[in-house]
Amino acid sequence: MLNTMQGRSHLAAVRSNNRQMTRFYSLLLTLIGVLFGSAASAQFLKYSNEFLNIGAGARGMAMGAAQVASVSDGTAGYWNPAALAGIKDPQFNVMHADYYAGIGKYDFANLVLPLKDNKRTLGVTLLRFAVDDIPNTVDLVQADGSINYSNITSFSSADYALLLSLAQQVDLKKDVHINLGVNAKIIHQIAGSFASSWGFGFDAAAQILGDRWKVGIVARDVTTTFNAWSFNLDNEMKEVFSLTGNEIPTKSIEMTSPQLILGGAYNFRISKKVSLLAEADLDLTFDGQRDEVVSSRLVSIDPRVGLELAFKDVFFVRAGVNNFQQALDDKDTTNQKKIWIYQPSFGAGFRIGDVQIDYAFTNLANQSAPLYTNVFSIRIDLKRKKKK
Repeated sequence: MLNTMQGRSHLAAVRSNNRQMTRFYSLLLTLIGVLFGSAASAQFLKYSNEFLNIGAGARGMAMGAAQVASVSDGTAGYWNPAALAGIKDPQFNVMHADYYAGIGKYDFANLVLPLKDNKRTLGVTLLRFAVDDIPNTVDLVQADGSINYSNITSFSSADYALLLSLAQQVDLKKDVHINLGVNAKIIHQIAGSFASSWGFGFDAAAQILGDRWKVGIVARDVTTTFNAWSFNLDNEMKEVFSLTGNEIPTKSIEMTSPQLILGGAYNFRISKKVSLLAEADLDLTFDGQRDEVVSSRLVSIDPRVGLELAFKDVFFVRAGVNNFQQALDDKDTTNQKKIWIYQPSFGAGFRIGDVQIDYAFTNLANQSAPLYTNVFSIRIDLKRKKKK
């Protein structure tokens, strides 16, 4: 069970006995640290809240996560909240994906509510990534050395995020529109009864729309996002950690650095019935050097490219590629030769009336060692009744 727990980043901290008071003081410490620019217990982690980088909706995931400019449905609450301003009727989106042969489950749900002035839009998005039914074998071996299988219990390791979005449409010229948006993020992570955290952060975004082109800008975790961790370990668990050479986790504050995503899209009209949408994005991170196309101490840049071929805006075929990295060639026994690896994806979708169903076949690893998963999502347009 310890190996399983160590495999999760959020096992760096676990819940205290007085849950409510611990959370209160952790939140208070975080606010003080942000205001004064320093917090002794705070630490920036390069891959903090990584489940928020998976994606949302089969359309976007089939296009290699190149969505920040062209997204036009409720999944914009995840990709670019400013794009929600273009939705004029209530809309509901859901998605489900199984990862690692069904061990991990990823779910997304979104509700979009345009306001009466048709220039402002509210969005509510819920994400959950979890590994359920993890065996807890701490009490498997009893004090006399015998094994009691009835002592095996199970727990879940889950990440939750609630995104509250507000988008505003700004008209400057007849042929150019600007949408602005923000996200308020509430994050909750648990590892059974051993560990939990609460976090909070903001995203800011913009979308510029022309006749056939779109530009998107998203600043994620613009104020930095924090997770305040607490723990709940009994004396027996602490002893196990100590005897196995593991550090006993204590309450801490985990900080996520800002991230900037830039994107541009263009819609090519091939014929009256067929169009081709192409988008290219750049994902810029500032939390230290990463193994990406552009890698430096100041900034690392990960490009994404996506295509969508539409027939009468009813049937869609999509493809994309992202996560370009340099890695050692498995075939090279000297461990010196490096090759470029990437993650391809593709999918399809169709629309029947007010319902759209999308599918994506994505790669979690790279082209040399693929680990594919299936993603399904449904979009339902809840059109308002027109007044007579």
